[in-house]
Amino acid sequence: MQNDVLDLIAKRHCKRAFLNKPVPRHLLEAVLRAAANAPSSQNNQPWRVAVLSGKPRDELSAKLIRAFEAGEPPQADYLNRPQQMDALLAARTQEYGKRVLAFKGILREDQEARRRHRRENFLFFGAPVEMIFHLPANAAQGTFLDLGFFMQNVMIGLSACGLGSCPQYSVASYASTVRDHLCLGEDAMVIAGMAVGYIDLVAPINRFVPPRADLEEYVAWFDQ
Repeated sequence: MQNDVLDLIAKRHCKRAFLNKPVPRHLLEAVLRAAANAPSSQNNQPWRVAVLSGKPRDELSAKLIRAFEAGEPPQADYLNRPQQMDALLAARTQEYGKRVLAFKGILREDQEARRRHRRENFLFFGAPVEMIFHLPANAAQGTFLDLGFFMQNVMIGLSACGLGSCPQYSVASYASTVRDHLCLGEDAMVIAGMAVGYIDLVAPINRFVPPRADLEEYVAWFDQ
């Protein structure tokens, strides 16, 4: 079955190396406008996005790098996964970590290389645009679902426009730094960053695609 939309969804994967090439604002506006057609509870549309480029982008990156290199403990506004994970999910998480480090040629015991690997998050992988997604501080579990619909639309829309992206909990893990930089106040919950830009097609890391579970692992059919 040939379907351009399904093909676009299947081919979208996180990118971690970008070209030093500005992204036109009108392109980002078009993607964000289309993404806002995502469903939300009673059409409340809770998502908020800060789009940083140029000096504001560079200044946020510098602040995050300083916090990271000073050893400041990350303090996110929420947990992105349970502290006690299901055995299958924990195994997938561990396998992913091993695969990405191996792909980059980083040995498990090479702590300095692993630190540089983590540091790249706060450089936004060289992307010229960093989006910050946030919600009201009193967001409920369902509000996260609404934002998830919106963010997925954003990523698919970016792919359709020839752009790459990488959602980043790592950036949100320094929530206070992000909040202060954007003057959001304590009534905002920082959910995720997202590196956005034109993909560096020759960078080896952009060929890394983690395996996906087979359909049978996550779908149960009830048809009789």
